[in-house]
Amino acid sequence: MRAVENALGITIPDNARIIRNLITGIQYVQDHVIHFYHLHALDWVDVVSALKADPAKTSALAQSISDWDKSSTTYFKAIQDKLKAFVESGQLGIFANAYWGHPAYKLPPEANLMAVAHYLEALDWQKDVIRIHAVLGSKNPHAQTYLVGGMALPVDPNSQNALNVEGIALIIELANKAKTFVEKVYIPDLLAIASFYKDWAGYGAGVGNFLAYGVFEQDNVSNTTNLYFPRGIIKNKDLSKVYPVDQTKIAEYVTHSWYEYPEGDGKSKHPWEGVTKPNYTGPKPPYEFLETNQKYSWLKAPRYEDTAMEVGPLSRMLVAYASGHKRVKEVVDSVLKKLGVGPEALFSTLGRTAARGVETLVTAEMLLVWLGQLEQNIKRADLQIHNNEKWDPSTWPKEAKGYGFHEAPRGALGHWVRIVDGKIENYQCVVPSTWNGSPRDAKGQKGPYEVALIGTPVADPNKPVEILRTIHSFDPCMACAVHVVDTEGKEFTRIRIV
Repeated sequence: MRAVENALGITIPDNARIIRNLITGIQYVQDHVIHFYHLHALDWVDVVSALKADPAKTSALAQSISDWDKSSTTYFKAIQDKLKAFVESGQLGIFANAYWGHPAYKLPPEANLMAVAHYLEALDWQKDVIRIHAVLGSKNPHAQTYLVGGMALPVDPNSQNALNVEGIALIIELANKAKTFVEKVYIPDLLAIASFYKDWAGYGAGVGNFLAYGVFEQDNVSNTTNLYFPRGIIKNKDLSKVYPVDQTKIAEYVTHSWYEYPEGDGKSKHPWEGVTKPNYTGPKPPYEFLETNQKYSWLKAPRYEDTAMEVGPLSRMLVAYASGHKRVKEVVDSVLKKLGVGPEALFSTLGRTAARGVETLVTAEMLLVWLGQLEQNIKRADLQIHNNEKWDPSTWPKEAKGYGFHEAPRGALGHWVRIVDGKIENYQCVVPSTWNGSPRDAKGQKGPYEVALIGTPVADPNKPVEILRTIHSFDPCMACAVHVVDTEGKEFTRIRIV
């Protein structure tokens, strides 16, 4: 969509920009909270340990860090009883697969019980606040109202079949609910848990180079640099300088990927010239150890100026912080002060997790700002939602190419398109988990995952929760089929989507 708008020189209306920001913003807030509680927290929280907790002490702990209303002794006792029933039945349900009792867990039982309670609360909270996507995007995930030139969602205060006053009132209610949970539950929990794991500020640093395309447009021009979270690059962990992003310097290798380029796999290709031709040469069951000097991944290896880059919330917050973003600096400095660590702690597994929380809070605050902008436009009778000036393909140039930058919750997302005679000639996308999970390139340079794991202490190789902590801190996207194999070819688990 953005790539086509860029190729054709389309400027979207103000209301379309605001609605896109709202859809992306609530996705950030919901997705980051889900990640913390349901995808990452159990790397730090020992659920079964919560059975040993004193509910009264848990209540005191919860009330010492927040004025959240669900913090009574009775409430935590009920959660503990529910958890006990799971354990005694032998059916842990959603808590079944983990390394309970692992020596790497450090939280006291009361903190574990508090986290379990909020894990369950977040399940109900997230399915409620994401109703904003139903109003603005028709569904979640993959909103259906995006359209080249704007949005397909009509805005009319006098129509029941459009975004009207009642719809905006509902969104405001849900946005306030989202913000309250982030402020009173997520951020206090994040700080409380992180305080027991400060040593993880010394692990998982990664490649030290960070790329952010920037997000939340503040004007309507395609690929604008006027963004609430700014665009930029940080090199070698140096926060004193932010470099501009030049999309022509992005290219992908397939040297160690199960793809092939017609000219050979030793050279990289810019996405406009990109080719995605599978060439699987990996092991077949029974699985063998993957040789990293050969092809070993379904991910390509994107590079910026031939350098591996980390993308995601940490990259966005580092670029914003180094660019002097007032609100981000306030929240980051507050978090660092409360944890008693310096800015160098950001370059770590712990920093990656904390940055996601910072971004969630700042984004939750902005939802109400964007809603205010939308309300003002409607009051001025500015109801335009789509620019159809270039809707007729006969008016397009014979050949056009464009790119679209976006920041998905997981990180920098770029799409590149070439249009010839009104038809798409080539379309390539470089997604966040490709940047972070990339294999080695033609020069042997490792991707962010591989570098971040170097030096990680592992207490029990058969229960590598420490590895999960760092990998989950990136929030990887797992698609289609994932296999976990040890160095001797033994398959630990297989996850399939059918």
